[in-house]
Amino acid sequence: MAWTDLGMKLVDRLLGSTIMMETARFLLVDPPGREQRYYSSFSPNFHHGDRPILNVQHWLQSNGARDANLHAMAARAGLEERTFLRRFQKATGLRPTEYCQQLRVGRARGMLEFTNHAVDQIAFSIGYEDAGAFRRVFHKVMGNFS
Repeated sequence: MAWTDLGMKLVDRLLGSTIMMETARFLLVDPPGREQRYYSSFSPNFHHGDRPILNVQHWLQSNGARDANLHAMAARAGLEERTFLRRFQKATGLRPTEYCQQLRVGRARGMLEFTNHAVDQIAFSIGYEDAGAFRRVFHKVMGNFS
């Protein structure tokens, strides 16, 4: 498979890293030094049948998980906070904070790949006031890559 590595290096050198990443995704190959999880995107479970939780999920999707706190999500679901936490984790497999982080990091990843915006600007645009906190969350969700 050395020819794919060579091809990806040539595409990167001649056309840039964005085109190389899109080519790698299209061909379903890993560029050198990459792991498969960098290609996967967060795909939430919407088929759990819990309507109040589904309502919150759609709300989070539509507003990019901005200004999403436990009180606001529980109120939107019409549930007590403890009940909301239990049902949300049962339905989605994630705690609400983890779910919101996944949504935000997914948006940020797209912006990092396809725009020239600075990391601080992207962090602010997806709802983080502290770029350092965004970097820590991004690293936790996406892992270490070069």
